[in-house]
Amino acid sequence: MKKNVVVIGYGGQGGWHADHALKSDVVTLRGVYDIKEERNELARSRGIKVYASLDEICADKDAEICVVATPNDVHEDIVVRLLKSGHNVVCEKPVALSVDSFDKMTAAARESGKLFTVHQNRRWDVDFLAIKEIVDSGKIGAPINIESRIHGSRGIPSDWRCHKRYGGGMILDWGVHLIDQILQIIPGKIERVYCETTHITTDEVDDGFKLLLTFENGVRSLVEVGTYNFLALPRFYLQAKKGTALITDWRQNARVAYCKAWNEADVLPVQTAAGITKTMAPRDSITLDEYDWTRPASDVHDFYRNLVAAIDGKAEPIVKLPEVRRVLRVMEEAFNSAASGNAISVSI
Repeated sequence: MKKNVVVIGYGGQGGWHADHALKSDVVTLRGVYDIKEERNELARSRGIKVYASLDEICADKDAEICVVATPNDVHEDIVVRLLKSGHNVVCEKPVALSVDSFDKMTAAARESGKLFTVHQNRRWDVDFLAIKEIVDSGKIGAPINIESRIHGSRGIPSDWRCHKRYGGGMILDWGVHLIDQILQIIPGKIERVYCETTHITTDEVDDGFKLLLTFENGVRSLVEVGTYNFLALPRFYLQAKKGTALITDWRQNARVAYCKAWNEADVLPVQTAAGITKTMAPRDSITLDEYDWTRPASDVHDFYRNLVAAIDGKAEPIVKLPEVRRVLRVMEEAFNSAASGNAISVSI
């Protein structure tokens, strides 16, 4: 039997959840609630039940799953109230503005005995899944460096995301996704965090950042988000001990280069504008194989299928609370590094 879902916050992402619930094979949309009456009117015009208040949702025992898709600064209060009223809760990312805030939510979840998780939906992005498959396969060896970027050219949306008090800025908006992806790819602890933020279009919050993570196993990762880039750098760039992988953007297959042999019998120099070079000479097919990596299959609604199975005690949640907390810790240290201008030694 399908489980009833109620969506709190019927904006962009809340509308996404509602639309998916209407088409789901495991959940059904029971209703929505938004503090903006125009959003409630839109829901009514679509034939969707609208709750009068959060209190009404808390009192509804048939609301089996509550999805919190409000601005970031009010997540804690809503999540805790829903958990204490006996509801399973899914919160949009970033789940909290601090680790302390998140810890209050997890404490409420423990006390209530209800399931609490976070909608880290970009674990289903095919570009991320492709890079993770390549690393996990070991076909080009262990990773040395992974660069993950999202570049756009329209600045921060002119809504609550450009205000600090609401939890705006790109570290919290996109960084939470890219950091989560990197931590799914690279095992082991982070021992060093260095971050620089940009403020090209706004002084109030970061409109971009570069975050360098150094892991105790020696792997390094550069996570970068930009909103003033009219020509974008590649989505993913992976250097491994036996080759390289590249994804230009999410619409493209990963391109993989496997180094079969390090030495070539005779390297022909390359003529450049100001001289010749052997160091930068391209490799030949004798030492290098190049091929496309098939795009992985992905269905983002598997999040809900797993959620229902986890509530029924048939599976572990895909997005686990310690993983969420770890991402929050990295983001906190990223802010600390950017504020101080220094790299920070950590054990995360």
